[in-house]
Amino acid sequence: MFFKDVIGQEATKQKLIHEVQKGRIAHAQLFCGPSGVGKLPMALAYARYLCCSNRTETDSCGVCPSCVKWNKLVHPDVHFIYPIVKKGKKEVCDDFITEWRHTVLNNPYFTINQWLDDIDSENGQATIYAKESDEILRKLSLKSSEGGYKITLIWLPEKMHVVCSNKLLKLLEEPPQNTIFLLISEAPDMLLPTIISRTQRFNFQKIEEGDIVNALQNKYGVRPEDSKTLAHIANGSFIKALETIHLNEENELFFDLFVNLMRLSYQRKVREMKQWSEQVAGMGREKQKSFLEYCQKMIRENFIYNLHCNKMNYMTIPEQNFASRFAPFVNERNVIDIMNELSEAQQHVEQNVNPKMIFFDFSLKMIMLLKN
Repeated sequence: MFFKDVIGQEATKQKLIHEVQKGRIAHAQLFCGPSGVGKLPMALAYARYLCCSNRTETDSCGVCPSCVKWNKLVHPDVHFIYPIVKKGKKEVCDDFITEWRHTVLNNPYFTINQWLDDIDSENGQATIYAKESDEILRKLSLKSSEGGYKITLIWLPEKMHVVCSNKLLKLLEEPPQNTIFLLISEAPDMLLPTIISRTQRFNFQKIEEGDIVNALQNKYGVRPEDSKTLAHIANGSFIKALETIHLNEENELFFDLFVNLMRLSYQRKVREMKQWSEQVAGMGREKQKSFLEYCQKMIRENFIYNLHCNKMNYMTIPEQNFASRFAPFVNERNVIDIMNELSEAQQHVEQNVNPKMIFFDFSLKMIMLLKN
């Protein structure tokens, strides 16, 4: 990944380059922002730039020994930490490094659910386990193989076990020489405040529609008129734009589940609602959380749809077709209560409450909420 491959985010890109050229490199940096805005691609491009022995004013050279190793993500001084789900004897990140390299090299714009699908996580919740902290300490105790920086890139540090978080804090307080930590977070509020206070923070904004349009046309050959529509629906997330192009199975599943729930709740078909809750309960917990986030998004979009302002809506054509009939049932009398119930359901999933109870209880509540 090069800086030129990162979509948009020009201000952040130029600031990072400038600080490297001036030698003002913070030992711990926190890249924050919503999913799909390019935090991980930027971190990868930045780490490559730091390692490059022949960097230019705008990017890595691409041909030095360091860049050649980066092409396959095998640089010995760069360590990747990411959420995993234990499988047999696989319990640290290095046990999944082959899958990680394949996922990142295939397309660095991906979600936690796409990553978990790549490692066949089944029903587990993704975590950076306590044992990973020992691995980090072991790796950073070694000398740099190439005499430059040692870089530890942590994707989604908010999923660290508390033991791992506390040991990372000690490393940030007394960092080894020439060591740089890059933390890529979608929920920085879940990190220890003491970790946040020891990092230089970069807040990533949504990608400009024009940048998404250009990327869709140049990289994927999307027609100009279609690319503008897709860029608007994406609402600043390149991942969302890609999902809209490919109509991936997960998005179709979430849409079908949402539509079925609303119809069954409106018709008060309790037996079918119980079957629906069992279907959702059979998904992995990470996917259940993503589904609840999708429901929140759909409730918000249907509420806004009633305002008849197309520029404020970010729905696909099938979602818009459904909203044309369903939107009147989401109004100022029930929208806050529905969102609160969805948030509570998310908390219960996080707390490992029985998912059949969570989703059946929520579906029953929707009967009364839609009545309002």
